Amino acid sequence: MIGIAARHLQNLRRRDFLAGNALIDGRWIASDERDSVVDPATGEGIAEVARCNPTHMDLAIAAAERSFQAWRGLLPTQRGAILRCWASLMNEHSEELAILITSEQGKPLDEARYEIKYGAGFLEWFAAEGERAYGETIPSHKEGSLLQVRMQPIGPAAAITPWNFPVAMITRKAGAALAAGCPIIVKPAPETPLSALALARLAEEAGVPRGVVQVLVGDPIDLSTPLLRDPRIRALSFTGSTEVGRLLLEGAAKTVKKVSLELGGHAPFLVFDDVDLGKVVKGVVAAKFATSGQDCLAANRIYVQKGVYAAFVEALGRAVAQLRLGHGLESATEIGPMTKLSVANKCRAQIDDAVKKGARAISASRGVAMGPNFVPPTLLSDVTEDMLIAREETFGPVAAVLPFDSEEEVIARANASEMGLAAYIYTDSLRRALRLSEQIEYGMVGVNTASFTGPPIPFGGWKQSGLGREGSRHGLAEFMELKYVCFGDLAA
Repeated sequence: MIGIAARHLQNLRRRDFLAGNALIDGRWIASDERDSVVDPATGEGIAEVARCNPTHMDLAIAAAERSFQAWRGLLPTQRGAILRCWASLMNEHSEELAILITSEQGKPLDEARYEIKYGAGFLEWFAAEGERAYGETIPSHKEGSLLQVRMQPIGPAAAITPWNFPVAMITRKAGAALAAGCPIIVKPAPETPLSALALARLAEEAGVPRGVVQVLVGDPIDLSTPLLRDPRIRALSFTGSTEVGRLLLEGAAKTVKKVSLELGGHAPFLVFDDVDLGKVVKGVVAAKFATSGQDCLAANRIYVQKGVYAAFVEALGRAVAQLRLGHGLESATEIGPMTKLSVANKCRAQIDDAVKKGARAISASRGVAMGPNFVPPTLLSDVTEDMLIAREETFGPVAAVLPFDSEEEVIARANASEMGLAAYIYTDSLRRALRLSEQIEYGMVGVNTASFTGPPIPFGGWKQSGLGREGSRHGLAEFMELKYVCFGDLAA
């Protein structure tokens, strides 16, 4: 008997979304070696994809180099029209793309549907932003001279994307690169290749020329090594762990590539005693349990002022106990499986460590028999700084709550991390919100909201959470170079 994911995939209107071939230089390549794609909820194999090797990547790099001049030579409005068409096709096929995401990644189907809309938004945004890549005219300090600064495409680029947002992380990078005038090679995570290859088919149908968008699936080291060593690849964008980001940065240094990195998070969520607890609990659930907790923005350390600590723990415990665990394709599911067993095991290790050291655990779905990739939504109260979960990023549905006394104390504790991606502050005091949003050492801060991302904002972190920004005009600049030009001898 076939599983729920296989049944849904059998009914896809676009059967070619399951072909599993790589897109290289405008051709769909069927490699002799194939990798299996697995439903993380059941362990069932649901598809096979071509496993590319370094020779394939060398072909892709050469194709990107050949296509660069023609692509950069198009008017920004022409490139924008193609990006808008690509976004339109994504929306037209949103249900099929969402089923692919849930089948290979595990997130609830409604969240996958939202990811398609969110991802298409980046293509639409950069379609317009590419038309606004303005330069400058500098008042001259030299008599008879005209000084200009131009924004020009950097050249062929590469994107290495993660498994937690397998569509949106591609469009956020590819949209910027293409709008800037750069061809891009995408290497998606091996766990989630189907949605990436489906995106490539839609890009082709939207009119993206041969060699301008290419997607190759395979061993991460085998495929990233040629990208790092080849000087024809001028920019690299990566989303993933800090450990891998360090290695990629070191490798890219050999050819001095422009590198943008969106790495790990360890987000603090600060709750002060002047806020409405009902609103805060909703915010915590949204910030902690979206994507089943597999989100670099997820609230990892929930600091609650002691005056409301007991009431907050009780209210959040009730909310966590009501979260429904299940297969992402089942309509009632709010928390799906972890995409990787290693992630689930890390969550379990952090829970065990915290309980042994005195934390109290409240879990939903106790006793429910699920596969090894499932972690019941769990609240850990009375967490202390010596516990693993207070020191390490938790990439799963485990909420750690820690008490605090004063504003000065909590800002010091929140900043005591090598990570600096996102932070949350809940308070009804405008003065406090302004003070803390200035003092907290994170690249993005949500004040009284758990939702603050989107195409117009500069997404990125401080410290070891990354380099550069994605989205916004700053994201476009990651794929462009500044060129200064001085026109002299104009007085005559």
